[in-house]
Amino acid sequence: MSKKVLILKGDYIGPEIVDEAVKVLKKVDQKFSLGIELEEGLLGGAAYDEVGEPCPEKTLEQGRQSDAILMGSVGGPKWDEVDRDLRPEKGLLKLRSGLELFGNLRPAILYPQLADASSLKPEIVAGLNILIVRELTGGIYFGEPRGIRVLENGEREGYNTYKYCESEIRRIGKVAFEAAMVRDKRVCSVDKANVLEATILWREIMEEVAKDYPEVTLSHMYVDNAAMQLVRAPKQFDVVVTGNMFGDILSDAAAMLTGSIGMLPSASLDKDGKGLYEPCHGSAPDIAGQGVANPLATILSVAMMLRYSLDAPEAADAIEVAVSKVLDMGLRTPDIYTEGTRKVGTSEMGDAVVQCFM
Repeated sequence: MSKKVLILKGDYIGPEIVDEAVKVLKKVDQKFSLGIELEEGLLGGAAYDEVGEPCPEKTLEQGRQSDAILMGSVGGPKWDEVDRDLRPEKGLLKLRSGLELFGNLRPAILYPQLADASSLKPEIVAGLNILIVRELTGGIYFGEPRGIRVLENGEREGYNTYKYCESEIRRIGKVAFEAAMVRDKRVCSVDKANVLEATILWREIMEEVAKDYPEVTLSHMYVDNAAMQLVRAPKQFDVVVTGNMFGDILSDAAAMLTGSIGMLPSASLDKDGKGLYEPCHGSAPDIAGQGVANPLATILSVAMMLRYSLDAPEAADAIEVAVSKVLDMGLRTPDIYTEGTRKVGTSEMGDAVVQCFM
């Protein structure tokens, strides 16, 4: 039975890194006889340029008909002057919401070969393996009312609404606890319950969910302290579960512990395990077209896709082993380059991963 994968290349470096990931996907498809069918669609600025909107209905329908989606990165300065509702990032939010991709998994794993590339001392980050579970379709990014209004005195005011309902918190909590069960059985729930009522409820519901997982230890941490602890002693964390905005910020902070955000994949899952897979980094307009972008986060996103949505864990393991071998060979894109290694470009890095399957 074939497995349909929708390819959304996105903007700026998106096509460059996705092309390398597709090379790897085609290779593992051949090696493991997975029967994968690829289809391309439009999202982000590329979609706006082509059809006048960042997430066409056709793309949503393609996503519904696919078993998984592989995406590059969207957005960039080219579309800064576009109406806010038509900006590339709005397309991504629409896709996540329309497909109910509420559970975002962002692993922050330090490959031992990259210990010197981390912004922290090797002894602080060696062996790092954190999973950040971010709620993705609620919170302040989606809350209503929102907007910019003019007050009676003529001054403009921007406002957003941070809200979570009980069912949203409960379902992301379950994702986090289930993940912890196959890891070190520790969950840290990050909130701001000292000042935000929405996260008071968040904490209460996490306590209730924890009762269904007596083997897992639950702790709580305010988001400001969590940010500090990620830098001070990151290995204290196993699974971190948090809301949309906090997860967005903390996962990017965790990225630098691993040497580069160019190493971090992600999965955004619905209730049935169907998902959107993408690198955690952005579209990097400053290096687009130069052939220097790191494709490894996107390639590792393919591994997550094979594991979580396509029921091909052996192929997923093979990709992760191949990436490790390439790093053992000393190959580095500029973002992870250190003295004594060999600097390579986007395509050469992708080719090297493919060669590890030969």
